[in-house]
Amino acid sequence: MSQVTKGRKALKLGASTGAIAMALAVAGAAAAQTAPAPAPIDDSTVEEVVVTGFRASLANALDVKRRENDLVDVIKAQDIADFPDLNLAESLQRVPGVSIDRDGGEGRTITVRGLGPDFTVVRLNGLEALATTGGKDSSGGANRGRQFDFSIFASELFNSVTVRKSTSASNEEGSLGAIIDLQASRPFDFSGPALSMGAKVGWNDLSRKKDPRFTFLASNRWDTGIGEIGALISVAYAERKTLEEGSSTGRWENPSVAFNSSTAFPCFGAAYDPQTSGFTPGGPTAATSPACATIGTVTGGTTPTGTLPTASQANGLWHPRIPRYGRLQYDQKRLGVTGSLQWRPTENSTLSLDALVAEFTNNRDETYLEVISFSRSGQGLPQTDVVNFQPDDKGHLIKGTFDDVDARVEYRHDDLKTEFNQFTLTYDTKFGDAGHLNVVYGQSRAIQDNPVQTTFSFDRYNSDGYSYDYSANDKLPAFNYGFDPTNPANFEYRPTSDKGDASLLRLRPSKAVNTFKTFRADVDYEIIDGFKLRYGGDYKEYGFSSSEQRLYSRRLANSPTGTYTAEAGFTLPAGVTVADVSRLITGFGRGLDLPASVPTSWIAPDLDKLKKAIGYDCNCINANGDFRLSVLNQLGALRAITEKDTAFYIQGDFDYNIFNIPVRGNFGVRQVKTEQAALGHYNVKSVAPVVVATPFGNLEETVPTDAVQTVTREYTNTLPALNISAQPMENFFIRFAAAKVMTRPQLQNLTPGFTAMSQGSQTLTRGNPDLNPMLANNLDLSFEWYPDKETLLSAGFFQKDIKSYIQQTAEVMPWSETGLPDSLLTNGNTTATPFTVTTNINSPGGKLKGFELSAQRPFTFLPAPFDKFGAILNYTHVKSDIDYIIKSPTYSAAGVVPRVQTAPAVLVTQPLVNLSPDAWNATLYYENGPFKARISGSYRDAYLIQVAPSATNNNDVRIKEKTFNLDSQVSYELGKFTVTLEAINLTDQEDSKVDDSTRMSSEEFVHYGRQYYLGVKYKF
Repeated sequence: MSQVTKGRKALKLGASTGAIAMALAVAGAAAAQTAPAPAPIDDSTVEEVVVTGFRASLANALDVKRRENDLVDVIKAQDIADFPDLNLAESLQRVPGVSIDRDGGEGRTITVRGLGPDFTVVRLNGLEALATTGGKDSSGGANRGRQFDFSIFASELFNSVTVRKSTSASNEEGSLGAIIDLQASRPFDFSGPALSMGAKVGWNDLSRKKDPRFTFLASNRWDTGIGEIGALISVAYAERKTLEEGSSTGRWENPSVAFNSSTAFPCFGAAYDPQTSGFTPGGPTAATSPACATIGTVTGGTTPTGTLPTASQANGLWHPRIPRYGRLQYDQKRLGVTGSLQWRPTENSTLSLDALVAEFTNNRDETYLEVISFSRSGQGLPQTDVVNFQPDDKGHLIKGTFDDVDARVEYRHDDLKTEFNQFTLTYDTKFGDAGHLNVVYGQSRAIQDNPVQTTFSFDRYNSDGYSYDYSANDKLPAFNYGFDPTNPANFEYRPTSDKGDASLLRLRPSKAVNTFKTFRADVDYEIIDGFKLRYGGDYKEYGFSSSEQRLYSRRLANSPTGTYTAEAGFTLPAGVTVADVSRLITGFGRGLDLPASVPTSWIAPDLDKLKKAIGYDCNCINANGDFRLSVLNQLGALRAITEKDTAFYIQGDFDYNIFNIPVRGNFGVRQVKTEQAALGHYNVKSVAPVVVATPFGNLEETVPTDAVQTVTREYTNTLPALNISAQPMENFFIRFAAAKVMTRPQLQNLTPGFTAMSQGSQTLTRGNPDLNPMLANNLDLSFEWYPDKETLLSAGFFQKDIKSYIQQTAEVMPWSETGLPDSLLTNGNTTATPFTVTTNINSPGGKLKGFELSAQRPFTFLPAPFDKFGAILNYTHVKSDIDYIIKSPTYSAAGVVPRVQTAPAVLVTQPLVNLSPDAWNATLYYENGPFKARISGSYRDAYLIQVAPSATNNNDVRIKEKTFNLDSQVSYELGKFTVTLEAINLTDQEDSKVDDSTRMSSEEFVHYGRQYYLGVKYKF
């Protein structure tokens, strides 16, 4: 008999088919009848526990973990409206096997056992939900997939988080990694009235800004003539102003390697005309120019041609595409409100109405001082003179001096806002002697709005004497611009491309809406002692839509007929100079230990001054430009998907003594039907030139023609699951789980048509509405020992045999093989022009294996004062081998019958994206009466963020480097008041990304500073 579920009897045979049939028939109707005398409380009933400290919350979480049939880890609130960490993701990283990814210095998404956020299902108050927000481009930008952004919600809104690492047939499908359950408080969680309120003030040592944070919770329950009624409301509000500063490169590229965008450095003729001393002289031809011996004469591009240079020549080395330093400013406001009403008309029935409303604004300003010509063709790299350079042993052009570079100061502002609401109605009742019915209906809506995304640049063309030096520290390189970047006279706002790229005017407002409607019914009935039959089903209807607006492309004054440029600025009004519409960025680099030559101040576009000067926000044609925005100019973002998921399951739960060993668990099967309708817009033909009359003369613009494609499909999946927990010794458990699981394709990948195209750079990005779900067979084996109610020692082993995977691939093909109409061709492209086509495809996948070790123990066995300490330790190791397709197979020319394969696909084996081979977490805590303290460290190994050489300038992978975060908290109780001091990111951990598994070239290196909070809380 299981020692954690009392009252079961040993195995008895002879359950009749009549008993099973009776259970199935009675369950649907019996819920409406008058409840009989109280039945024993079901094992799944949540205990009413008021947690009073971190140590008590750990013990409470262990109790839940031990009683579960599935493999779970639990985090409990340590007090009313007081979660262990201020960010939900930060708390989740304390769970074995869970790692997080940060954006703007706080946790945004999670990875479970090496599987990223795409593979995780998140449920709020029992219902699957999707909450998305925007992010900086290097962190993935705005979330348009199924990923859940934990940064939207204040942690104080929830009282528990459960991580389900194994699944059962009764759990909804959608996860290869884990199901995360976030549960808000309800009034019946408390034995009586409850009141809590708190206030904190934060301070960041980089931004040097104060950040307020407030919480409030009130709850009560009353006995009435119609039963017991409870009501609860909680509110959490926080502001956060932070900085992010550091360097970036926009990746590295090599002129002699395929898929570079900027062609090659010149070494002869008029293009090679250096002015700075120290250069090798040029000549009129490659044969007569001494400089070509050191620079090289290759013609770069998608497919380099000519004589390939040696590894010691400039055109045979890897250079940064956009070497720069930059600052990001975040201004966040987070408001969350939960409400719950509960009615218990009888002792066996409860009706609950739960509401959750959240609003998260995350306005962001970005400014960069950069050189762009290394990443540009035309007037860019082919006009940039190499004066002198130094290679390193990894093949980098690690140091150099250059003339005729194009420098830029760039400023971008985003208004970002997420609104989320969810309403859930739950009816839970017991019927008969051993029956239980749970019915849930709920709906949620998440709106991620980016109404303002504005970017301006000021430019300096053909500047001499620029140098960079990555040799001493590739994370913090030395730059010498050869001019004063704080002087507005050194920049211009140029509306033509005769000297280089026209100055930027980029307006890209966007919006995405996600909706969920869910109905679920679950029945269980104990048909014989020790065996419970469960069955039920759910229906989910999911909707997704997105849109983005942009300016019309136009022919610039210097451009040839038929050439149109997107997002180019207009001439400033007469008498207005750069000095009139700029601002000075100051104080850059605090805590970075920058090289002495790096500027800590520079000018940048002032968007408020530009708005007054040219009225760019009018969405109109005025005297200064055509500022009209239209979804026609970004039809690839205009899309909608409806998904309907219908599932039914049957499951048996058992709890017996077998050979005097308590064994419990479940087995069952889930049948799922998925129906998808995907709608995509695309440009079937650009009408050009369209002459637009303006107060300053006529413009020649191109106007896309909208076309719509809709694709519908459906598929079914059968998903068996098994969970077994055996207790061969007291307080020692052996658990085994096996399941077939699925994750549906990301929404943005299902869009028909194409989502982005550049006739200038010959690139095409398209969706794939025929993608199949990702499937895996999961196996888990764990050993858990609970010497006492506060101690756990465990080891878990897992394998995920991923049968079907989805990955991005890019291949070069002539336009004629894209299947798109020739009417889309512009800029001199023909049907034979090669285009790099990026899309997502199903691939074979591979195996993921790993293990987890965990220990949790208060040090009560030690003498005072050490007996007040305790520790939590966990370590996870994961390994995977996934076959990535880096080049699709090629076939004989279109029209040739039969069409045969001329070359097979090219595969490369790499770890799974987002998988860190090693991760560990450690917490040391001390609790002695009113005084409590703890310090926590989290380590995550480096992991891949992209495997797509053709989409990353032929860097084989992009990598995020290892991180270690250290946080601490101290509190002291004074009666009903508690004073707390918290410190987050004590090590000021940098966020570092690199390119290529061999060269490890720095792509981005930024830091956010340390965050401190001082607070007081009152509890009644």
